[in-house]
Amino acid sequence: MAQRLIVIGGDAAGMAAASQARRRRDRGDLEIVAFERGHFTSYSACGIPYWISGLVPERDELIARDPATFREKFAIDVRMRHEVTAIDLDRREVVARDLGGGGEVRERFDTLVYATGAVPTKPDWARTGTGGVFGVQTLDDGAALRAWLESEPRPRRAVVVGGGYIGVEMAEALIQRGLSVTLVEQAEQPMSTVDPDMAELVTDAMRAIGITIRTGLAVTGLEETDGRVSAVVTAEGPIPTDMVVLGLGVRPNTALAEAAGLPLGVTGGVRVDRRMRVAGVPGVWAAGDCVETVHRVTGMPVHVPLGTHANKQGRVAGINIGGGYATFLGVIGTAVTKVCDLEVGRTGLRERDARAAGFEFVSVIAQSTNRAGYYPGSRPMTVKLIAEKPSGRLLGAQIVGWSEAAKRIDTLAVALWNGMTVDDMTALDLGYAPPYAPVWDPVLIAARKAVDALAATDQ
Repeated sequence: MAQRLIVIGGDAAGMAAASQARRRRDRGDLEIVAFERGHFTSYSACGIPYWISGLVPERDELIARDPATFREKFAIDVRMRHEVTAIDLDRREVVARDLGGGGEVRERFDTLVYATGAVPTKPDWARTGTGGVFGVQTLDDGAALRAWLESEPRPRRAVVVGGGYIGVEMAEALIQRGLSVTLVEQAEQPMSTVDPDMAELVTDAMRAIGITIRTGLAVTGLEETDGRVSAVVTAEGPIPTDMVVLGLGVRPNTALAEAAGLPLGVTGGVRVDRRMRVAGVPGVWAAGDCVETVHRVTGMPVHVPLGTHANKQGRVAGINIGGGYATFLGVIGTAVTKVCDLEVGRTGLRERDARAAGFEFVSVIAQSTNRAGYYPGSRPMTVKLIAEKPSGRLLGAQIVGWSEAAKRIDTLAVALWNGMTVDDMTALDLGYAPPYAPVWDPVLIAARKAVDALAATDQ
């Protein structure tokens, strides 16, 4: 009798795990059933703002593999619009509700992959059922938001609450759709994923494309007319709007795991080992935005929800389930985004992270250009490095600039991953040609400046 693998969640982590397991074990040896409560499998949630803006014309361009492909190519029984409502570890069963046809099913498992992703942070005031209030976490969320944009009466104004990656990207997308956009951020400035001096550059770029930014302000409620949102309520008065987009971050989707008795970590994510096995629960694996992982610089548990991590973790789980051996070694928080043509990248620790972890450090900011100064299209680039004292080990980096800026963060991420010092980095053999870099690359200029700063602290 074939063993049975049940996968809860049909996006990046879940389907990566299912596909890798299938590549190593045929149907006669392993039967695979995947439950997905939404309408889509294996799609790019990160691409939703670009579909909303119209830059990506068709929704299906965001879908890597549809359910039919998984059924036909991988012999994976994908159950769409089925929401798993309970996990019975004693009986080795899951209970799922058919959201389309009604009714309930029970399916046994020998092995289980928990890959439920994350859910948007939603304050109480956003839970009223008022029309026009959207989170942006799944492709179903994006479809609902796009339908609202194209409904009558057409919305003319939008308020984005929260200035993280999703908030900033959605604000730009709605500007491109022709709406008047106000971004409300409770902190003193948007983009708290980078240090304030770097975030200021992003804020200036957002204002330059027409986004109104209200900082140091919290949304406390909604006003509505005929069941549709008409304003958000703040301490400084209402802000009129025809729609609200929540960009307040996400949390691990672990309610089902907690109810089943799966262990959760300090971040709220499911606790797993390096092979993605759930701690202390034989035969159960977890991957993606629902899990807790380790930060390689601090050694502390973190929750960093990104599609890159979800795909890698799912792949690791699937290889191990299939009889191979693979590990996920942690994260360093590398991420990139853009505002109009301004690119933003970060990796490792911010100043406040380094301080909280107990590091002594120096931080430097270096100004350069993305290309040789005489080459057409040369634009400014700002690089910030944070290095440990006295060792000089790189702890974190941030970049804000124009074309060719954000992907330079990958050079710094590799240096950070491998424990390089800023002195080591000054000797990196990086590519040079005037269309792509000055003769001294901005990364090298920043590394040299960090070395000088470290030397000054020794005097």
